[in-house]
Amino acid sequence: QRNSLALALRVIPFRVRSLEELGAPPAATTLLERPYGLVLVVGPTGSGKSTTLAAMIDRINETRPLHILTIEDPVEYLHHHKLAMVNQREVGTDVVGFTEGLRSALREDPDVILLGEMRDLDSISITLTLAETGHLVFATLHTNDAAQALDRIVDVFPAERRDQIQVMLAGSLQGVVSQRLLPAMGGGRVAAYEVLMANEAVRNLLREGKTRQLRN
Repeated sequence: QRNSLALALRVIPFRVRSLEELGAPPAATTLLERPYGLVLVVGPTGSGKSTTLAAMIDRINETRPLHILTIEDPVEYLHHHKLAMVNQREVGTDVVGFTEGLRSALREDPDVILLGEMRDLDSISITLTLAETGHLVFATLHTNDAAQALDRIVDVFPAERRDQIQVMLAGSLQGVVSQRLLPAMGGGRVAAYEVLMANEAVRNLLREGKTRQLRN
């Protein structure tokens, strides 16, 4: 490819597929009924996280009369108003960055917020605050499993703040959906899901900083 142009394309269907079509487990659907808190969708690059999140937002759009605000880089799936009102913002076009988009989101009084990716300390900090203060927040991280995602969130903060962040995370986390794409029989790929629900045992491990025990 020296001295020549190269182009990488990702095909995005116009229709948002349902969670059932994607093979998502019932536990993932249960997370959509939460009144507030943080829901993480994690997995390697190209594992279908955007497709799963689009299906989640579409389900809320169909079933709950809420205000949904998304901040994405880029906007991949287009959502039309159904029972909910959906406003989509694209980084670089509508907002400067994820952090600025989150700060301005508060002025629009959203009930549900989708953050395309938690990239740095500022965006993670604001996301946790939003999840603590009555918003249902969906976000993604590029990690291999739930425990690694939670470690990533805590480790981005300086040591003197980690105890506080562990308490915030324990109080706001609703669940983590971890996924990857595997070859399907007969061709194509199929999503394999793992869902960590934030029960009291999980919250206690988070408060105590024992996230590695979540793999047991």
